[in-house]
Amino acid sequence: MFAGHAFAASGAIEPLPFKDHAQEVRFQNLTKQLRCMVCQNENLADSNADLARDLRLEVFQLMQQGKSDAEIKRYLVDRYSDFVLYDPPLKPGTWLLWFGPLAILLAGGVVVTVAIRRRNRGNDAVDDDKPADGRQAGNAPADMGDDW
Repeated sequence: MFAGHAFAASGAIEPLPFKDHAQEVRFQNLTKQLRCMVCQNENLADSNADLARDLRLEVFQLMQQGKSDAEIKRYLVDRYSDFVLYDPPLKPGTWLLWFGPLAILLAGGVVVTVAIRRRNRGNDAVDDDKPADGRQAGNAPADMGDDW
């Protein structure tokens, strides 16, 4: 009995009285497209957070009122911003979200390219300091090897 209460208190997803199987599937698809605002790496369907349970119930109630998926998403975006969507729309406010990783990758490529070119220029400058006979500049005189 204690285990049953513990399981219920742990945030198990409560059953909702759907009209039919199609409505249940629609609810599951919709809640999988929405982000849990507490867990952030989980969708609304999988999260056990209290807020996620409240939002699932709110989504269910909006569906019962006859709202479309787009209207439900718009309602949640108005309350929680585009962050509530797992697939946020492409607009100026989300450009960094969409193109930020590509920009960081390109900046990293530029940094690596510049570092490699500087290293090669440094090696070329060292090679230019070596005398033509293969000895390094600034070392012992050329005839010292014969005296030893």
